[in-house]
Amino acid sequence: MNRPSDSKTDTAKVEVLKGEEGLLLEHSYDGIHELDHVLPSWWVWLFVASIIFAVWYAGYYMSGVGPSPHDELRVELAKIEAMKPDRLAAPSAEDEANLIAALKDPEKQKKGSDVYMGKCMACHGDKGQGLIGPNLTDDYWIHGAGTAKEIANSISEGIPDKGMPPWGPILTPAELIETVAFIHSIHGTNPAGAKPPQGELHEFKE
Repeated sequence: MNRPSDSKTDTAKVEVLKGEEGLLLEHSYDGIHELDHVLPSWWVWLFVASIIFAVWYAGYYMSGVGPSPHDELRVELAKIEAMKPDRLAAPSAEDEANLIAALKDPEKQKKGSDVYMGKCMACHGDKGQGLIGPNLTDDYWIHGAGTAKEIANSISEGIPDKGMPPWGPILTPAELIETVAFIHSIHGTNPAGAKPPQGELHEFKE
């Protein structure tokens, strides 16, 4: 166990800067001596300020005056929602015109295929034959009559009671139109392993 050595003997041997002789403390540990320097005033005031802030912070939030983490989360989520475009609103005449025009556009069908493979394939199959979700290639529809506009609404708003999420907040308007164009393009392809008809029979319309 190390003990403080004789202060008088050690102090006589220690070399300190000129003017700091009076700051040397009369003890040493393992030959280490200390100078009794006063802390800088800025450090002391910063320390005091941090204590005052900590007391205020704890009182403000723990007393219930300040917002709780749940309150702050609700505010931030509201800001995020406000920044999102209103993609679930009824399509305008221009949107419907773009949708109809896209149905026979091979380029838009190709882009829609890419979106479909990333978002829809897991439930409807890679060829629209139906897996968890229904077959998208026949004339039977559970929701709506299979028109382009109704398909767009189903994709945008989802079918929550069937486990289909609303894709409107995720897809851009262009991606939504392109996806409908692809689904429209696979009508009547009769892929292998297609699910049996579900829903009601509706005459296919261009």
